[in-house]
Amino acid sequence: MKNFIVSLLIVTLFHAGAVAQKRYSLVSPDGKLSTEITVGKQIEYAISHEGDQLLVNSPLSMQLADGTQLGVDARVAGAKQKSVNDEIKTVNYKKNVVADQYNELEIRFKGNYRLIFRAYNEGVAYRFVTDMKKPFEVASEQVQFNFPGNPKAYVPYVNNQNGAKDTFTKQFYNSFENTYQHISLTDWQTGRLAFLPLVVEGPAGKKICLTEADLLNYPGLYLSNQNSANSLTGVFAPYPKEIKQGGHNNLQGEVQSSESFIAKCEGQTAFPWRVIIVSKDDYELANNDMVYRLASPNRLADVSWIKPGKVAWDWWNDWNLYGVDFKTGVNNETYKYYIDFASDHGIEYVILDEGWAVNKQADLMQVIPEIDLPMLADYARSKNVGLILWAGYWALNRDIEGVCKHYADMGIKGFKVDFMDRDDQLMVDFHRKAAEIAAKYQLLIDYHGTYKPTGLHKTYPNVINFEGVHGLEQMKWSPASVDQVTYDVTIPFIRMVAGPFDYTQGAMRNATKNNYRPVNTEAMSQGTRCRQLAQYVIFESPLNMLCDSPSNYLAEPECTTFIAEIPTTWDETVAVNGEIAKYVTLARRKGDTWYVGSMTNWDARGMELDLSFLGEGNYSAELFKDGVNAHRVGKDYRKEIIDIPTNRKLTVNLAPGGGLALKITEKK
Repeated sequence: MKNFIVSLLIVTLFHAGAVAQKRYSLVSPDGKLSTEITVGKQIEYAISHEGDQLLVNSPLSMQLADGTQLGVDARVAGAKQKSVNDEIKTVNYKKNVVADQYNELEIRFKGNYRLIFRAYNEGVAYRFVTDMKKPFEVASEQVQFNFPGNPKAYVPYVNNQNGAKDTFTKQFYNSFENTYQHISLTDWQTGRLAFLPLVVEGPAGKKICLTEADLLNYPGLYLSNQNSANSLTGVFAPYPKEIKQGGHNNLQGEVQSSESFIAKCEGQTAFPWRVIIVSKDDYELANNDMVYRLASPNRLADVSWIKPGKVAWDWWNDWNLYGVDFKTGVNNETYKYYIDFASDHGIEYVILDEGWAVNKQADLMQVIPEIDLPMLADYARSKNVGLILWAGYWALNRDIEGVCKHYADMGIKGFKVDFMDRDDQLMVDFHRKAAEIAAKYQLLIDYHGTYKPTGLHKTYPNVINFEGVHGLEQMKWSPASVDQVTYDVTIPFIRMVAGPFDYTQGAMRNATKNNYRPVNTEAMSQGTRCRQLAQYVIFESPLNMLCDSPSNYLAEPECTTFIAEIPTTWDETVAVNGEIAKYVTLARRKGDTWYVGSMTNWDARGMELDLSFLGEGNYSAELFKDGVNAHRVGKDYRKEIIDIPTNRKLTVNLAPGGGLALKITEKK
């Protein structure tokens, strides 16, 4: 293990009149990942891993609105190095402790700015930091990733609500939800933006995952192939000049015009990290901590009140109950039934999704007459269940403080905030501000209709989940041509690298490839029942929905018990195996109990699971596996009690679109 920086400062002088170049080399602690930084007419960097070139001569710079250019004709004022070998105690994460080991190079430039590079064993990150005396505006930032050759990539194009593909401007208004196109960079659609994370294939089967971290008051990063076959270029939403209320039920802020710059900044600003994550094997990406490491530290003094858990959710199942003596819908009796169901099964929360507040008023103080919120909050409290309220962005943003105080006093536990659908600087700052104010009143926040996480859940741990995923809700309306099964075994290696997501799994109606169809009011999933169970292990989600109807869960007691009892945060996570878009297996531990989840694409798959992470001892497990007819009837499954082999090798078989789930305990 190398615990030092291999950093060389080499000054090379060219012919008379040429600019001197300074070169720096930064190596990861294990010595496998090398970053070469060149400072001259422009600043460029290149990255290699065990001799394989991953990025070549990629320039970076920042242009201020007053014409100042950071990183162009840069004059070095000094450089310093350090090595860190520490650990981060986490809050509501996939492991208790995150190892924080890296080598860092900080280059100071004349003009009062710095460039910081960090090399971890799993990747490289860089950021600009300014130390100026006065505020300034950023006109643009050059973010560019140059690859050798013409690699393939997994590209999540912007799927914007206006349907525009020809201009960047209209694409900035989008839901950050789409499946992936596996294409060569030369096949990138002209003028099309992609959101992050994004994975590019490197040499020798290696993968490069591109994302950002510590985005708190700056526009989010998109990528486009503007220049050449082997280059991806960063694009940012401009700073909004005029915003009009509109969109879904008057709950969105629609940008009408924009400024000529992308951000307003204080003189002293640490800009977001540009993150390049490297994996030798695909499954390493499914258990990566780079974004969490790079995010700003926890700003909350007290986190004891933040309670992760599962949520009985109403919207996906369309408030459909059966065998009851009242008409179901958005009314008191329906929610009391959901509360009773949650209480009986140890489910921590019930959500009141869209419909409890008067429609199209964007006023969270106006509650429909069918709902008595104080009564429901009291009833839920008596049943040891918390209530979470859905809130449209515009409705919350008009008076965040007043709304949070009012509903916290009532006993509400948090908000699911929806329809932001932008990541310009003003919207990014809204996420931070809402998190801060909600924490003041001990309220959880689940951000929907939003961009990928960048570490806000570390900085404000009351931000307990994010959407930014093409989740199960899409199966309410998506045609059979939408391949959600392949998407399910792609996102653990790409979207989940950024952080948790609210996929909203738990369907009890499970369809094979030929039997799936969209049914909005009685929705189904693609793939098998055991696939749905496996997702509670594989998908990172501290606030995890049970999407289906309580009536359907009551008819499936074995599966419901498994879902209701599974933790949502973990002490340890192990990536067992996996290949992007094909299959994935993750193991997670809470206390003395291990859970294992595995999923495949539409290919039936037999494989041997390596359970050596269990260590010494004798173990037994509850095994939920695809039934012998699961390829014909998606809900077919079998539950068995098995002994874990002493050699820790377990042979399993997954149906097409299938999965398995294990709950492993040591024999006493």
